[in-house]
Amino acid sequence: MRFKQLIIFVSVLFGYSVNAQDPIFSQSNYVQETLNPGFSGFEDNDRIYAGVLSRLQWPSLDLKLTTQYAFVNKSYDYGPRLGFGLGINAQWQYESFNNYNFFQLNANYAHRVYLNGGWFFRPGIEVGIGSKSNKFRNLTLADQININTGIINPVSVDPLSNNTNNRFYVDFSTGIVFEKEEFNGITYWFGISVKHLNQPNISFVEGEKVPLNIFYSIHGNYRFPFLNDYSIMMTANYMQQGQYNRLDIGSLFQVNQFLLGLTAVTNPARNDANSHLLTSINAFIGLEYTEFRFGLSYDMNTSEIGNTRGVYEFSLTYLSRCRRCNLDRSRKR
Repeated sequence: MRFKQLIIFVSVLFGYSVNAQDPIFSQSNYVQETLNPGFSGFEDNDRIYAGVLSRLQWPSLDLKLTTQYAFVNKSYDYGPRLGFGLGINAQWQYESFNNYNFFQLNANYAHRVYLNGGWFFRPGIEVGIGSKSNKFRNLTLADQININTGIINPVSVDPLSNNTNNRFYVDFSTGIVFEKEEFNGITYWFGISVKHLNQPNISFVEGEKVPLNIFYSIHGNYRFPFLNDYSIMMTANYMQQGQYNRLDIGSLFQVNQFLLGLTAVTNPARNDANSHLLTSINAFIGLEYTEFRFGLSYDMNTSEIGNTRGVYEFSLTYLSRCRRCNLDRSRKR
């Protein structure tokens, strides 16, 4: 059993250090701040938009992951054709098996420029400070095992065994969003973001350099009215980091204050022969109450990874009232 845990741990460590994949939220298509700094101040009209996301992944496995995300941003408007948004966000992730911790705090700025034909262009930048730590308490290294006697020495000469220092780094990201809203209630936007432009070093070993892979995302949204009082939102999000990619395609139905969503998560790259094109189906239910929106999603695994009990995610967002509007405008997303 100990050997199996060692193999699992090494695989996870390899994924974090070499491939360096970012945490991805199932509800990113509904809380786009997780994807692109260009969404800072996206609601316009001096409104404040804030929220939290909480994710529990694979609770049935030793590799249980918990990820938290919190954000707040505000728009500043100088007429309908010019404005900007400011915001901050924080992300924390913990892995129970090996006490891996990741934390990052970011500040972002997005500018709004009016283009011809009713289009708005929103370029954004994000600067963050990150920290990764792992004291390797559960790791048994080869020089600790005496094969003849079966005794495990608590001391190892491997430099990783004494690693107690956090890895700190500075991170730069950018993104753009194009947006248009029609008079008949149809809205659409699409964006592109590039995270970790400076490819910060995230190696736990002193003197070693392991760059964090650049994270690319292309995402879009099309929303239209349905039976006058209702609406349907179609979403798509393609992500690429290192050799791995992911494509999410989904829809969100809003009936009065209730929301129902369904997203298909696919793996277009299929990096090995055992990879599945469709990896999970994500179901979402939500409720809007005054300025708040509550969301709950469940990811049902469709691959052969085992009995993971899926992924659970909860979101709570707040959107302040529109003080500068004659009528309180509804959310854009």
